[in-house]
Amino acid sequence: MKEFDYIVIGGGPGGCAVAGRLSEDPAVSVCLLEAGGSDGQMLVRVPFCTVLMLPTPINNWAFETVPQPGLNGRRGYQPRGKVLGGSSSINAMVYMRGHPWDYDHWAALGNEGWSFREVLPYFRKSEHNEDFQDEHHGQGGPLNVAHLRSMNPFQEIYLEAARQAGFKLTRDFNGADQEGIGIHQVTQKDGERWNAARAYLTPHLASRANLKVITGARARRILFAGKRASGVEFRQGGEIHSLRARREVILSAGALHSPQLLMLSGVGAGAELQEFGIPVIHDLPGVGKNLQDHPDYVFNYKARSLDLLGISPAGSLRLLRDIGRYRRDRTGMITSNGAEGGGFLRRYPDSPAPDFQLHFVIGILDGHARKLHWGHGYSCHVCLLRPKSVGTVSLAGADPAAAPVIDPKFFDHPDDLDAMVDGFKLTRRIMDAPPLASIRTGELYSAGIHSDDEIREELKNRSDTIYHPVGTCKMGSDAMAVVDARLRVHGLEGLRVVDASIMPTLIGGNTNAPTMMIGEKAADMIRHDAARAA
Repeated sequence: MKEFDYIVIGGGPGGCAVAGRLSEDPAVSVCLLEAGGSDGQMLVRVPFCTVLMLPTPINNWAFETVPQPGLNGRRGYQPRGKVLGGSSSINAMVYMRGHPWDYDHWAALGNEGWSFREVLPYFRKSEHNEDFQDEHHGQGGPLNVAHLRSMNPFQEIYLEAARQAGFKLTRDFNGADQEGIGIHQVTQKDGERWNAARAYLTPHLASRANLKVITGARARRILFAGKRASGVEFRQGGEIHSLRARREVILSAGALHSPQLLMLSGVGAGAELQEFGIPVIHDLPGVGKNLQDHPDYVFNYKARSLDLLGISPAGSLRLLRDIGRYRRDRTGMITSNGAEGGGFLRRYPDSPAPDFQLHFVIGILDGHARKLHWGHGYSCHVCLLRPKSVGTVSLAGADPAAAPVIDPKFFDHPDDLDAMVDGFKLTRRIMDAPPLASIRTGELYSAGIHSDDEIREELKNRSDTIYHPVGTCKMGSDAMAVVDARLRVHGLEGLRVVDASIMPTLIGGNTNAPTMMIGEKAADMIRHDAARAA
């Protein structure tokens, strides 16, 4: 087939969700293009293999930012999934929705239909929660959510440290109250990763003749007939192909690639496109602007415990035993997502929502796991949930194969660094509590750093992303908005954006589940708009 009703560009969480839902109607045809390969590989499905993919180009675009003045001139690392399922295939599988305040804020900005009350049904529709059955959760949805099966006793040490440091504990970060310290639920089923593709696509490929998935297909540009998106041109292997969309092109390539593809297609700030000789289809200045991401700092410690990941003879023997355990009953260390614990903390008692998020990792995570250490240890991330710094994604040139130019402008706004100093101190209270302090044998990098000025310098030396870029095709009605509240690109026809790039502001949490929610909601809007137009 060379013609489909809907063409979805990008097989990440948003693309998988919208393609899967649209293809439920046998009267419409749907084609999804994914630049990476299939997700049916052991590296994707076995949770422990996440540590092998994150610091490498395996299933990973492995981008870098431009040098960041706020990080003392360092380039940041930007891993993004290059495989069916997108970043849901290489992430830490944390199931998190963000805070209700964030979605109510979107609605207050003029985005009708995006309050928490209005998006909660789509979170629930997406979810099958094995453990929580209440008004906050869903059963019967395609995305399986479950408690960790690692059965790691070190979780209790983390929780007790938080309790002794004076922080409350929570069982459910997606329940009535997000604030507190707890253990994550994960997007797993029977100890295997349950990514967006397994949730929405791969179970239906054999049974839905109207659903086609093409992997290894890198989109080069969206095709237009006047102001209407009419199809897509893509490269597969060494050949250029094109497909025609009868109804809509749906761009779901993510917060870094979606704006890049729009600009390559002639949609963006006209003067910037003309610099690269790209014919301007539509002058839309907000494309690639409004990049927001969570700046993150990682505390690292060495410790005496084989319940922690690490490199040692005893640890290798333990790992071999756990491989056997995993093969027998899908439990143990091999099922771990690494970031087993988490937390949400407020900077001030009257903050409308938590200001910081923690990810507690049962291993030393130094430089995105690119720097290895002998022995065992643990680490704890702290990130600022609603930074004021705003960056950009732009073109390096007119070559579709070139990487986008990524400039998150970390700590560009001075308030962000000041806030992170407080986040550093709050996190250290937990790390220095007796249950953790008594087991550690060394503190990497942060030892002896106490004054605010010392903390600021440490933050600039070692902070980076926690992998949550959003906002580069933001939803809204102002001059810099790219899509409206129904995710239609302003000034064009037959083109929507359905991924984290449409978020007008960064949410307080991980972005995987919210992006699937966006895909769920988009599918309903697309169906509704098609019915009205018929």
